[in-house]
This record gives sequence, C-alpha cells and structure tokens, in this order.
Amino acid sequence: MGTTSVDFGGFESSLLKFLKELEKHNDRTWFQANKERYEEQVREPALEFIRTFRAELQKLSPFFVASDQRVGGSLMRIYRDTRFGKDKTPYKTNVGIHFRHELCGDVHAPGFYLHMAPRECFLGAGVWHPDSGALAKIRAAIDKNPTAWIQARDEKKFRRAFRLAGDSLKTAPRDYPKDHPHIEDLRRKDFIAVRELTEADIVKPRFLKSVSTAFQSSRPLVRFLCEALEVPF
Repeated sequence: MGTTSVDFGGFESSLLKFLKELEKHNDRTWFQANKERYEEQVREPALEFIRTFRAELQKLSPFFVASDQRVGGSLMRIYRDTRFGKDKTPYKTNVGIHFRHELCGDVHAPGFYLHMAPRECFLGAGVWHPDSGALAKIRAAIDKNPTAWIQARDEKKFRRAFRLAGDSLKTAPRDYPKDHPHIEDLRRKDFIAVRELTEADIVKPRFLKSVSTAFQSSRPLVRFLCEALEVPF
C-alpha cells in the first residue's frame, strides 16, 4: 500500500542540528564518524518526505517525478563537486529536494524544489539556470504571448505565496530591443520563484501539506514555462 500524505508528521529538529554541526566540522573524518546520524536524521527523513509527497505531486501535475532512489533521485547528493567551485569543503550543508519534469533530467529542468539549511529554508518553483536553448524558448514565449506571461506572473495567489528571484542580464538579450515593454523579464537568466520558510516551519506536523498548498499556487508559472519549453504540464 502506498504512503499517504497523512503519514509524514514533519521533519525533526535533529535534521537542522546535524547540518549546523556539519557547518562547523565539514571534513571527511567527522562525516564518516557521524555517517549513521546523517542516514537516520537527514537522509531517511528526506526520502520519506519524497515518498509521501508523490500523491501531492500528482495533484500538481502528473509529469513531475518524486523519486526516492538513493542515487539519482529527487534528493540531491550531499557530496559537493569541488572541481570547479571556490568552495572546497567536501559536503553540502543543506538538504535539497528537486521534483523535476520527467522529460528533463537535471537540476535545470522545470520543477518544484525544497531547500533546508540552517538559517536558509525555502521553496522554489520554475526553472533555475536554463541552458541557452531553453532560455531562448522562454524569452520567445514571453515576446510572442505577453498576455499569457503576465497572467502567470501576476496571478494573485502566486504572488501572495512567491516572489520571482534569480539572476538577470545587465542589458537587453540579443535580438530584443532595450525598450521592449517586457525587457525586465526578458533580461532574466532564471525563471524561478521563491517562498522563504523558517526553521520552525519545517518541523510543523502539517509541513508536507503546507508545501503542497504553496506549490499549487505556483502552477501558473510552471505551466507557462513547460508550454514554452514544449513539454507537457
């Protein structure tokens, strides 16, 4: 029998406590000595959240995936890729859960995102750092059908729950005039909406349901982006 949304009673405070300790001891020796705590207090609760959220995700759209695979699923790996970034610490000090579109296989796909870290908890919805081809399609959709974009961007429930965030170009993108009526949106390099959470929010018994309700309000934005990228919603 599948797990239902009433089975998940919120995360325990031990999850953030572990991450706070990891901030202070971000090295392989400490992590290996505390790996059992990581499994019990962080990884397994996150995987349980993912399993339980499947039913809620189906209500949002049948084309997004809640995968509890331990590798390559919705839970992002804790091991940091230190090859290219300035941060050379071996472990991430956050929990990232990304429910991405079934036709797009990486973190730059349209999706719904939960981020939990000491002093930084939030929900995200949309497309983060799309590649140049996807970005061109989104900009073209805004240019071609600005009314649909404005309706998605300014829908009341969405704007009450989320704010648009991410990086933007300093000038107009190629092929668009600087005086385009929607130049501020066309300059965006991310089409992501964010809802801040508190550390207290994630331990509330009805946290999973509150996440689902918030994501429901982001559907106009995610639908527009999926249509722009020619994937089903």
